[in-house]
Amino acid sequence: MNMALNHKWMKALTGLITLLAVNMVCAASNPANALTPVSVQEWNADKARHLLERAGFGATPQEVAHFARMTPRQAVQTLVRYQRIPDKFVPFEDSGSHDDGLEPFASSRPAATDLAKKSGESLGVKVKPAGNRRVQQVADRYLYWLRASRLETHRLGYWWANRMLNTPRPLQEKLTLFWHGHFATSEEKVRDYRKLQIQNDTLRQNANGKFRDLLLAVAKDPAMLAFLDADVNVKGAPNENFAREIMELFTLGVGHYSETDIKEAARAFTGWNYDRLKFVVNPAQHDDNLKTVLGQTGRFDGEQVIDILLAQPATADFIAAKLYRYFVREDLSPQLQKQLGQVLRDSRYDIAEFLETVFLSNDFYSPASTATRIKPPVELLISTYKKMELKSVPGIPDFNEQTEMLGQKLFYPPNVAGWAHGRSWITPGLLLARGNVVYDTVYPPIDFVAPDRTPNGLYQILSVADKLAQGMDVTTATQPEGKTMGDMSMSMQADRDEDFNTRLASYHAWRKAIEKVKPIPRETVQLNLSQLLRNAHCKTTAQAVDHLLLRFVSVPVSDAVKEKLTTLISDDLGTTDLKAADSYMEDAMRNLLHVILSLPAYQLG
Repeated sequence: MNMALNHKWMKALTGLITLLAVNMVCAASNPANALTPVSVQEWNADKARHLLERAGFGATPQEVAHFARMTPRQAVQTLVRYQRIPDKFVPFEDSGSHDDGLEPFASSRPAATDLAKKSGESLGVKVKPAGNRRVQQVADRYLYWLRASRLETHRLGYWWANRMLNTPRPLQEKLTLFWHGHFATSEEKVRDYRKLQIQNDTLRQNANGKFRDLLLAVAKDPAMLAFLDADVNVKGAPNENFAREIMELFTLGVGHYSETDIKEAARAFTGWNYDRLKFVVNPAQHDDNLKTVLGQTGRFDGEQVIDILLAQPATADFIAAKLYRYFVREDLSPQLQKQLGQVLRDSRYDIAEFLETVFLSNDFYSPASTATRIKPPVELLISTYKKMELKSVPGIPDFNEQTEMLGQKLFYPPNVAGWAHGRSWITPGLLLARGNVVYDTVYPPIDFVAPDRTPNGLYQILSVADKLAQGMDVTTATQPEGKTMGDMSMSMQADRDEDFNTRLASYHAWRKAIEKVKPIPRETVQLNLSQLLRNAHCKTTAQAVDHLLLRFVSVPVSDAVKEKLTTLISDDLGTTDLKAADSYMEDAMRNLLHVILSLPAYQLG
């Protein structure tokens, strides 16, 4: 726990974790598997809150009350059929950091500089006809784009986080996040934020539509094609990466195909590639001969293989189960998986129709499904901001750094399988980290340094910059620390004759990237807990505890825990009367909120 929290609160938090750990274990028992619809008579605020938690990012008490006044079907359709709700969100504002000269972008820095030496030009830069460091600008350009694309991707992550927080269509963003983990691609390999933005838009546009449309769009998506090496999948030398992943991770699941099926399907996808940001098929690279995939033979292309995959019962079972485990619960019997697969097949892979059935079912609102799902890091933070009634994602601390510390950074899934879920999100260390993330949100750090304005290897790059500013030659200024070039004064060393200098390129690249890429807005959290409690008409510390628990925590909290929290805040304020403490209660309430949001119970939704 962050040591800024005083000893009294830390000691109390330890005791509360012990109390609540028992409650959490008890909450996850007694599974129910009925897909029959919940009745109008059973509908209430608790069920509305659960729906908004799972089909979005949680809700304020006012939003819960609004949905509780609807019928179950009205509430579910409002969320699932979100196209009826106008979406006026501001599009992502590109910094303009890319230019056509960077295309085609080299696979590595050596590839970029070797091409320059061989052809006289690379990445839109011609080689100097004479002089020292003739290909320096090529190395600069290569490293610049790596830095700039990464910074733009971080801005894109902020843009998406703000969209999740403020959207009138929460399920659209929740589904986009789900599909981002299902069709996982990462900036680490794609190295082009523009492709990631296109993919993000593709997932959003197709999120609740027909799964075939989504699958086909992703198969033709430049980010996916780059991530799974489409450029080397050609006739006569097929690359199996995409064919393997589309079977194992995107449709059938393990055990429902053979290695021969993968090899044959890979041939069907030969020639599928991208040109800059557009999907293309190169006929000369496509294998148009007979192929046999899952028992069917023909001159298949990629689209025909996708249809063969969708016709397999295993695909519907696999996709239905994955959606269920994300939106409902991890525990899924084979019988229920078959039922869900049949629902998806009967709807012809209509995701909205499938989710309507799930969100209306008694199973969705059963004790086994309610408040038993561990919130992934992105959802945890967005839900926290939403319940705090924030209007924007804080820039201090950094959202990308916080989610990365907890294990889930937008546009950086760990591998093609995406993120693991469930208990993998919680370890003793991660629970502690979650508490510290909450603390840094409630009490923004005063020593914050903006990572999008601070290069990796900061000391090295600043050292180069300082030495160049002092008039040193490039060779001397870029000499690694701790190494010398002899007894002569560093400022008198002759500049080395070389093709390029990597340390100089790194300095040039960061300087240019920070110049071109717009900074992330850096506002601290605009939190006013005192006003939230006034608006809720809380008059006593006990009422304040009840309101904050109801607002933030999905798990029912025992009277013993409530009493302990009430005693703590009353002692801190010196009174149980909020009116008497009105002028000075904000910091004490933030301490209370930090304790509540650090509890194991808050990790469930």
